[in-house]
Amino acid sequence: MSLLWQARFFTTVNHLRDLPDTQVPEIAFAGRSNAGKSTALNVLCNQKRLAFASKTPGRTQHINYFSIGGAHVGQHRKDPTKVDEIRAMLVDLPGYGYAEVPGEAKVHWNELLGTYIQRREQLAGLVLIMDARRPFTELDVQMLEWFAPTGKPVHCLLTKADKLNRNESTNALRQARTVLQSYVDEQGTPFPFSVQLFSALKRTGLDEADARILELLRLTDAASVDDDGD
Repeated sequence: MSLLWQARFFTTVNHLRDLPDTQVPEIAFAGRSNAGKSTALNVLCNQKRLAFASKTPGRTQHINYFSIGGAHVGQHRKDPTKVDEIRAMLVDLPGYGYAEVPGEAKVHWNELLGTYIQRREQLAGLVLIMDARRPFTELDVQMLEWFAPTGKPVHCLLTKADKLNRNESTNALRQARTVLQSYVDEQGTPFPFSVQLFSALKRTGLDEADARILELLRLTDAASVDDDGD
């Protein structure tokens, strides 16, 4: 089993002042509403309802934290989380892309999200969720451009890959790599961006995504755990 299977809800944050003071590595998940972010998180963590998709897309303006470690996950869901034993955090950022979100909420979302991804020292990397059929929307590009100056890695999941045939999948992946390689720093060095195809329905790319996330969380050496740890 993957260490990601240990994920459990930790806290919800709606203001920067409420960000947890834990010092463990964090990986943030971002994506346009309806790109399949919640579904991807649930499949990666082998849980059906860990992350929730809002019934009104674009209305959830909170940052949700899920802890890895610090609890006996599985049979003992209600046992307290031991904060000092948490090894990493998965951070579910608000979905974006819906015009009906009130203007004031958009301003709050931009401030909360922008400040978090640009200044959060514990943030080790970003997983950017994009629909393989419609990647790199204006807001996806904005997210990349917000995050790129940090110099931290971005791993893109092109979700719903099961909707594409083999040629379309190949083209989507090639084009995504071309776009990502166009992001370079002042010295012309490409930013540490990577991309893969992913399908929650078919479980395509699950192992690749799991390995990359554990690598970014610096949990690779402990990726294999005993079945007794479930």
